[in-house]
Formats: sequence, structure tokens, C-alpha cells
Amino acid sequence: MATAMATVRTRKRVRESSWSIIARFFRDKPLGGIGAAVFLAMIIIAIIGPWITPYDPLSTDVMNRLQGPSWTHLMGTDEVGRDVLSRVILGARVSALVGIGATLVGTTVGALIGVISGYAGGKVDMAIQRIMDIIMAFPGLVLAIAIMAVLGPSITNVILAISIPSLPRANRVVRSIAVSVKEFPYVEAARAVGCKPLRIIFRHVIPNTLAAYLIVATSMLGAAILIEASLSFLGLGIPPPHPSWGRSLSEAMRYMYKAPWLSIFPGLAISIIVFAVNMFGDALRDVWDPRLKRL
Repeated sequence: MATAMATVRTRKRVRESSWSIIARFFRDKPLGGIGAAVFLAMIIIAIIGPWITPYDPLSTDVMNRLQGPSWTHLMGTDEVGRDVLSRVILGARVSALVGIGATLVGTTVGALIGVISGYAGGKVDMAIQRIMDIIMAFPGLVLAIAIMAVLGPSITNVILAISIPSLPRANRVVRSIAVSVKEFPYVEAARAVGCKPLRIIFRHVIPNTLAAYLIVATSMLGAAILIEASLSFLGLGIPPPHPSWGRSLSEAMRYMYKAPWLSIFPGLAISIIVFAVNMFGDALRDVWDPRLKRL
């Protein structure tokens, strides 16, 4: 009985501590807190999007094409009569899926390569870093366009095209931490008692890089969303009929003066979410590890 009560009290203290940490984060970093709230709202909209759209985002109504914002269509209709609000809501699902997927793949793979490179050192480290230098020699968007031109448009290919240019950043940050961690006394002691390299990496090196990993991931998320929108704008991103903010901007170019709402609302969605994610990432970096500003 006493053990159960102690467990309940411990869980209560953990919950209180978690809420106090969140409250302190919102108090000390209000822009970061607002960014986190906006990003969370985007995730919720992406999940429940199909159930809250007022109209079918793929349904056309040529009799009501290019209608301005009204109570019937809060964001107006496009050139074939599709509801812009419904397409913006469904576009959040595409941006969230591609942005989070590309960030997780690029950051995770880059971080693992960085850990291996930093811990191994020598020729292995040199070879890996030269490959990273080659990837960094190409601008991220240009490399993503080249990859999409070869692979063709699909959600999987977009995630791959965005994740590959993001490898070097995660690699460099995590590698710099792994190089210092492997010289710590407890890591040297683990090697002295005969621990295998994989055990040392997963037991001692990787846990010390988790904070940097999360910071890099949040800072790269906004760029991933922006690159996805750019690829879709160029016709190399998410294929039709999936709604995409970038493709909506591309389709609105012909009606820039006649129907400006077609570009205003998707553009606002992209700007707000990218700004929010960047503010959240900067706040996490400042709170968890200010030293990463110099990396």
C-alpha cells in the first residue's frame, strides 16, 4: 500500500514538474511558446483535416469559380470552383507529413553518421566528412530539384529529396559532440574494461547527443516545409490531386490580379508555419544548449 502511494506521489510530482517546465518555457521564451502552439495546431489540423473541411477539396463547381471570400466560402474559390479553405486545411496535412518525415529521416540518418564518424575518427571520419562536403557544395533546393527530376513526383520521393540535403547539418553538429564525448573519462574507462564500440556508442555517446539532435530537428523543420512548398510550386513536389500550398501558389499566378485571395491564403499559411517553427527551434536552442549558436 505504501509503495503504491509513493508511486502515485512520484507520478504527480513528475506531472507537476513537466507543467512547470512548459510554463517556464512560455514565460522565458514567449515567441518560442507561440511557435510551439502554432505548430501543434498545425499537427492537429493535419490529423483531423478531412473531418473539418467545409467542402470536398477535390470537388469542382465551375458555376462558382473565382468567387471572392464570403460566408459561403470563407477563403473564396479557385479557377475550377474548389473551396480554397478546404484545400488550405488539407494542404496542412501534406506539409506536416513531408516536413516531419523529411526532418526525421535527414536528421536521424545524419546524426547516426555523425556519431559513427566522430567516434571512429581517422580515415573513416575523413571519408565521411568529404562526402558531406560534396553534399554541402550544392544549395539544398537545387539538389532537391535535381533529385526530384530524376525520381519523379511522389510523397516518398519528396521526403527523400529534402532529407538528403539536410544530412550534413545534423552530421556536423552531432559529430562535434561525439568527438568530445569519446574523450570523457567514463568512455575511456568503458573502453579499458573491454566494452565494444557499438555498446559505447549506444550507451554513452548517443544519449549525450539527443539534445543537439532535437534542436537541429526543430530548426530544420521549417526549411523542410519551405522546400516542399518550393518543389510543389515548380511542379516537382506532391502530385495531383493532393492539395499542396506550393502548388496552390503556382496555380494562382495566372489570377494574381483578378483573384488575389488564391495566393494570399496559401502564402499566409506557409509564412506563418515556417516562422512559428523557426521561432520554436531558436527558443529550444537557446534553452537547451546556447553553445550550438556557434556551430
